[in-house]
Amino acid sequence: MARHAPPAHPLAHAWARVRRPLLALALLALLGFIAWRARSLDWAAAWAALLDYRPGTLLLAALAAAAAHALYTGYDLLGRYYSGHHLPPARVAATAFVSFAANLNLGSMVGGVALRLRLYARQGLPMATIVRVWGLSLLTNWIGYAALAGAVFLSGLVQLPPEAPLTNHTLRLIGLALLGAVGTYLAACRWSRRRLWTLRGHRLELPHAGLALAQVVLSALHWALVASVLYVLLHGRVGYPTVLGALMMTSMAVIALRVPAGLGVLEAVFMALLAGLQPEAQLLAALLAYRALFYLLPLAAALLVYLGLETRLRRTRPATASRMARPQA
Repeated sequence: MARHAPPAHPLAHAWARVRRPLLALALLALLGFIAWRARSLDWAAAWAALLDYRPGTLLLAALAAAAAHALYTGYDLLGRYYSGHHLPPARVAATAFVSFAANLNLGSMVGGVALRLRLYARQGLPMATIVRVWGLSLLTNWIGYAALAGAVFLSGLVQLPPEAPLTNHTLRLIGLALLGAVGTYLAACRWSRRRLWTLRGHRLELPHAGLALAQVVLSALHWALVASVLYVLLHGRVGYPTVLGALMMTSMAVIALRVPAGLGVLEAVFMALLAGLQPEAQLLAALLAYRALFYLLPLAAALLVYLGLETRLRRTRPATASRMARPQA
């Protein structure tokens, strides 16, 4: 006899009805604020500041961006080890790089999910293995974010402006909660007796403690390098902890509002958090250069890598790809 799911709580029904309209209103309000704010900016001064960058500064920022993207590909390499498949590491890294660049510019459903699924499936990986790789990659990204953001928020090195919706005390509490979540995850990976769960037919298994620690370290280094791109573009005139904290908070806003590429959201929140620490034109120039070096330039490179992958996969028979991919039983 089939089991029926328990009825949802009335509050859950009510929230489901108002969630999307509320998010839409919040997004419209934000877009209106961004449009109003954009009209008041001195774009000519920002353009002049952008053209004033020295080649050495742009090169150093580009190298930091490239290193951050390279570290991100390590997430899927950890997933390769975790899931037990045997696709060549170089091809795994290429797939992760293409997916991440598309994720940044086009949204998580396009890059993080659809494109990664397509590329791995064409290389012979079964859906269960792809889900394990994607799941570990997603967890790696955010467990490292939680560790680094938690440490920065709790340290008190980030001082919010008076008009910010959060107080510095609240920010420290958020940092403590984030570090608590990281500690709980690491402890579970080390000491939990139950290692295996099944969710909608997919097997979820806790990684061992060494792999969990590698997730935290790799992702924290990735986020630290992302912040260093902005730090270099600001000529080091804003303290690195402040830049890092602003990036962590900006990322939270981008995730909450789900605007592809965080377009406008990233700039508005970042400039609000660093207002008064740098001239407005220089802040805007740094953000424009950051978007070019960390978002657009890797997207152009990822397009070439994607075309190369597709060309190679067309020449490779599916049977060959299936023999290379040995999913864990």
